[in-house]
Amino acid sequence: MLCQWLAWRVKLPAILFLLFAGIIAGPFTGWLNSDALFGDLLFPFISLSVAVILFEGSLTLRFHQLAGLGQVVRRMITFGVLVTWLITAAATRLVFDFPWPLALLFGAITSVTGPTVIVPMLRTVRPSAAVANILRWEGIVIDPIGATLAVLVYEFILAGSSGNALGHTLLAFAKLIGIGLCLGSLSGYLYGNILRRHWLPEFLHNVATLGLVIFVFALSNTVQEESGLLTVTVMGIWLANMRDVSLEEILDFKESLSVLLITVLFIVLAARLDFQRFFHLGWQVAFIFLSIQFLSRPLSVMVSALGSKLSWPERHLLAWIAPRGIVAAAISALFAIKLEAAGYHGAELLVPLTFSVIIGTVVLQSGTARFIAKRLGVAEPDPRGFLLIGANLVARAIGKGLQQAGFRVLLVDSDWEKISGARLEGLETYYGEPVSEHADRNLDLVGIGTLLALSPRGSLNALSCMHYRMELGAKAVYAIQAASDLEMSKERQTASRRHWRVLFGPEVTFSSLAKALNHDGWKIHSTTLSQTFDFAAYQQQYGQGAIPLFAVSPKGKIEVFTVEQVLHPQPGWTIIALVADAEGSNSVGNA
Repeated sequence: MLCQWLAWRVKLPAILFLLFAGIIAGPFTGWLNSDALFGDLLFPFISLSVAVILFEGSLTLRFHQLAGLGQVVRRMITFGVLVTWLITAAATRLVFDFPWPLALLFGAITSVTGPTVIVPMLRTVRPSAAVANILRWEGIVIDPIGATLAVLVYEFILAGSSGNALGHTLLAFAKLIGIGLCLGSLSGYLYGNILRRHWLPEFLHNVATLGLVIFVFALSNTVQEESGLLTVTVMGIWLANMRDVSLEEILDFKESLSVLLITVLFIVLAARLDFQRFFHLGWQVAFIFLSIQFLSRPLSVMVSALGSKLSWPERHLLAWIAPRGIVAAAISALFAIKLEAAGYHGAELLVPLTFSVIIGTVVLQSGTARFIAKRLGVAEPDPRGFLLIGANLVARAIGKGLQQAGFRVLLVDSDWEKISGARLEGLETYYGEPVSEHADRNLDLVGIGTLLALSPRGSLNALSCMHYRMELGAKAVYAIQAASDLEMSKERQTASRRHWRVLFGPEVTFSSLAKALNHDGWKIHSTTLSQTFDFAAYQQQYGQGAIPLFAVSPKGKIEVFTVEQVLHPQPGWTIIALVADAEGSNSVGNA
């Protein structure tokens, strides 16, 4: 968990720190012997864990996200896989003089990317929506396809001595695809109807889903070996796209379980690495990595994107990002053990070669993808938008002022009447509690960099600030004070240890702003300062008849007026303020 926390803090894929921890615990110190610890259960555990990880990822795949991109994704998981497979296999055959069957097996294993490394990378890179959706779909769907391809090559290798390898492989392929599609679709349809009709109490949803995934995976593998990964992926996609099926609690449970399984798997597999075999690879492993990064991936993306609406910068970024993850590591370990036991020469190099590709792609791409995305112009801009807690009169007025100044504004409230009013005024909204599991999953924070807690409920403002400061940063959360805060003694205010900044002024409260807007006729007004009308002149002219809210620089940078920070806007800046009209009140501070 320390590795996961560290990855979160530095915004890098956790695989880097988990691999390092596993190598320290295994080859370096000998503290962890995975084979002795798990015994015969090691590879059943690996297989089941990968199945749960793929099922959890497939639950997030919605077909509507593929609007206009479906053809690109279909090509990437078909033609793209084929290109990557053949080029990698040819490079491995050329450099290491592997037998063709073993080179083809390695090519199949490394054709998968993986959601465990794609998703953390997307959070850091923040590419355009088209690139993000393609990479996420590819990372999840390609895993069972790559695993299936590896299984077919493995079956071909084992059947090679019988003289009927091709016929055996084709039969295995037909059975694997047929069982995966049929059993996965049937399981997803039946279980979706059980959830839709509420035949299962909510407290059993999580454990029943986990049990069903394990049962379907085992059943599929019993009917046709290694078909389980495809089956559970199809089952998850089917459930994700059924109407009126609530998956929120199941997703929460599966996400937590996946984090635990990914953590354990990477450490356990890294602890099994033999550095003697790494040394046997020599410099040639760099050639394999370069052929994957600079030849097979760009070529597969270019083929897949032909005729699509993707811009050339988006295609270039897609061609750069393709890190390998847990499925490649797990499958390589699984087949290496089986082939070594069968006495197949060269099988012992599969694992170190696969881990070299994993480490190389993750380190290079996670360290450079954000920079490349910015240079190509396909990265989301630095977050300038505002998340407003509340859709009341005050929040709507401030939201409209920010929106008119060119900033994205998102209002959150659990009161439908207020949400409806905000939507009628043309404001973007989210209906629900701002601090909830549903909000964590569905709230679109792309481009949002600042929180303004503008609810009349002081406790909700405090809770929202504490919650979102982990996402936005402690310096980007602000809250309006309640009237009761003014009555609090200085000693109690100090003891409360606020972790947010207080909005607009020492005497400004939510109730005073609401009264000024509702009864006194105050309005949000923007004024641009000049050399002859600077901020001092602005204050002198308006006096107590204006409350400065924000200051916007000529370059679009925005500053918030707070109790703690004294701003001195320069000529050229624009002041967004709440201003009294000619007939309104002259003061709002004590209203």
